[in-house]
Amino acid sequence: MRFTKTESMRKISGLLVFGLLAVTIQTSLFAQEKIIDQIVAIVGESIILESDIESQYLQMKAQGMLPPAGDPKCQILEDIMLQKLLLHQAKVDSLVVDEGQVDRELDGRLEYFIRQIGSREKLEQYFHKSYLEIKEDFRDPVREQLLTQQMQSQIISDVKMTPGEVRAFYRKTPRDSLPDIPVRYEIQEIKINPPYSEEARLAARQKLLELRKRIVEGENFATLAILYSEDPGSASHGGDLGFQGKAELDKDFAKAAFSLKKNQVSPIVETKFGYHIIQMIERQGDRIRVRHILVKPKLSPDAVTRANDLLDSVAHKIRVDSLTFKGAAWLYSEDENTKTTGGLLINPQTGDTRFDLSQVDQTTASVISKMKEGEVSDPFQTMDQAGNIVFKIIKIKKIIPAHKANLDLDYDLLQNMAKSGKQQQVFTDWVKDKQKTTYIRIDDAYKGCDFTNKGWIK
Repeated sequence: MRFTKTESMRKISGLLVFGLLAVTIQTSLFAQEKIIDQIVAIVGESIILESDIESQYLQMKAQGMLPPAGDPKCQILEDIMLQKLLLHQAKVDSLVVDEGQVDRELDGRLEYFIRQIGSREKLEQYFHKSYLEIKEDFRDPVREQLLTQQMQSQIISDVKMTPGEVRAFYRKTPRDSLPDIPVRYEIQEIKINPPYSEEARLAARQKLLELRKRIVEGENFATLAILYSEDPGSASHGGDLGFQGKAELDKDFAKAAFSLKKNQVSPIVETKFGYHIIQMIERQGDRIRVRHILVKPKLSPDAVTRANDLLDSVAHKIRVDSLTFKGAAWLYSEDENTKTTGGLLINPQTGDTRFDLSQVDQTTASVISKMKEGEVSDPFQTMDQAGNIVFKIIKIKKIIPAHKANLDLDYDLLQNMAKSGKQQQVFTDWVKDKQKTTYIRIDDAYKGCDFTNKGWIK
């Protein structure tokens, strides 16, 4: 099986984003086969070793990703040569990457592999090196990966699409090749955040005070986080949030966390998520690694009843036309982002007002699936993005039936598809041009490969 231009571009982008670090560590973790090195190709000043190809081959094999036909090692070699060609041109063009960005990429990727292997200590034991030594070992490869990513972005940055080009793309694309668009919905909502009682807030704070006391007296923070934290994303990891910058954290959480010293435990911190205690694990420049325990106040039955009854009354008024949904959203909705737009939701994934059921939470999706266009739902309970209980009523403003993508309903999607194809052609043309002016040598063992870009062998 040969990869198309689209697939080849996507593979290169994936390798650039994920990086050589992923390949190197995953191979070390999952493959024990011995690799004998020799130079199999040179692109510019960069050499490609047999072990580079074998490492990725073993990774693909372990993950069941080997293609059913064709030589995967030839495909891997071409992917690496494309990376080296981009790196060569990045150096010719004197591109640079910020070392802070390199650090952030390293931290993020190492955190990913720490989660895979189980802990930082296990990673250090495997490599017989400290975390900082491992990080330095991979600094140059990650810097190179960021350079190649920057180079690729620069090559396609000027690609633009005119409306005429989009229409021509649509006319030339066989109908069977156009994507199937699922049923989509335009949704209006009115949301209420039921208030927590002062007793519930005090109970949550008291629970955290008791946990903090146990930690100060010697109990393990991570163990208590596993047992008691109400953050589903971090509790199973002992509350460990990995390395984060200030911009990635809630403002109040960040302020408290960045003031801590190593192993210090914070006082109780209140955020939109609930109440926390935080422990500093490690700080590196403008990024910190902390663990936390989250406790949320519990809603009283009275608060739940009042929210439900209010929305039930509002829904009735809308149904009997004594109040418009738009007016009700302005009067009652506690969602500041939508109350001024009649409750109309914007899809954060696409930037438009249409959603398919996979793009909303499961509870809302279940409600929507039973509704008709123009219908107003009964009140229902769900979770907001902070994990807090909210109550909603929704109206289905419009239902767009399932269909093949077309210009009337899916212009933005078709524009992106056309632009992607144009970017791929620009990139392919760039590769052909640079192959002619860049020193490239391939070992005889790989000269029989059926490469997608034919200019590798001169």
